[in-house]
Amino acid sequence: MDKPQLTKEELSKKAQDIKVSVIVPAYNEEENLPLLAEAFEKLFKKHNLNHWEVIIVDDGSKDRTFEVASELAKRYPWLITFRHGRNLGKTHAILTGFFHSKGKYIAIFDADMQFDEEDLYKMSIEIERQNVDLIAGYKVGKYEKKFVSRVYNWLTRKLFGVPVRDMNAMKLMKREVLGEIPLRKDWHRYIVALAWTYGFSVAEMPIKLRPRKFGESKYSGKWRIIIGIADLIAVRLYTILTQKPLLTFGTIGSVFLGLGILTGLVAIIMRMMGQGFRPILFLVVLLVIVGLLFFLMGFLGEVVASIHDEINKIRKASQRNKNT
Repeated sequence: MDKPQLTKEELSKKAQDIKVSVIVPAYNEEENLPLLAEAFEKLFKKHNLNHWEVIIVDDGSKDRTFEVASELAKRYPWLITFRHGRNLGKTHAILTGFFHSKGKYIAIFDADMQFDEEDLYKMSIEIERQNVDLIAGYKVGKYEKKFVSRVYNWLTRKLFGVPVRDMNAMKLMKREVLGEIPLRKDWHRYIVALAWTYGFSVAEMPIKLRPRKFGESKYSGKWRIIIGIADLIAVRLYTILTQKPLLTFGTIGSVFLGLGILTGLVAIIMRMMGQGFRPILFLVVLLVIVGLLFFLMGFLGEVVASIHDEINKIRKASQRNKNT
């Protein structure tokens, strides 16, 4: 029998008891941080959110970002700050915040204040109502780089089959998502796609996008497009090769072995007709060896994947023990 759906009031009451860790990567955002702190203070008071925390991670800023964040942390008990000695990128900042977080849910909120903190609160209600692992916002209205964003999101949906229209807006997820998906430099852009690929459920909701008041965008330039597409292909290849290495390499190996056998038959027929051609024999040997090497790579990939799975099991068990 299906559970009765909670009313909006019941969901709001439940949201007050949920522990949410809001991770804010910050790089040269000293002017925006006071606005961010004031906005979340108003949000927490308005909705009586006593179990939320905001973690600002200064990613090696060259201005007074860390000093401003530290001063704000003295004023607001729910605010925590960390600092990288040098700029490591947004993905590392997210991971730093995640390792020091305590929330059941993890939110990624940009320091430029272009997203609305009220939308984040609505996400915390929506993720409970829909009972999904991750909820992603999709930007509505006019914004810069809209065409580029559409192309990138279209490619991601085609490569990963993600039923989400915007991969790089504000998002809220269960902490298990960040704990299980692989994240390398600049892979924060693929959190939604990776979560979907690794079996987590996803949903989406519309969110507002506000104009930036201070500072400059950290993600501009034509090279960002090329790098983004290259990383997108790399992430897709990574997920394919790590999940089914023998199938992937075995398929390629079968093609080479098939070509080797076919070429060998041609060589035999030519030999029977008195037209032996030694380079063809070398080609047969090369194709067979390459095919066998791909099969060997597939078997080794299966071994590595098995070890990786065992390490993940140990890490999950350790995380569960830590939480309990």
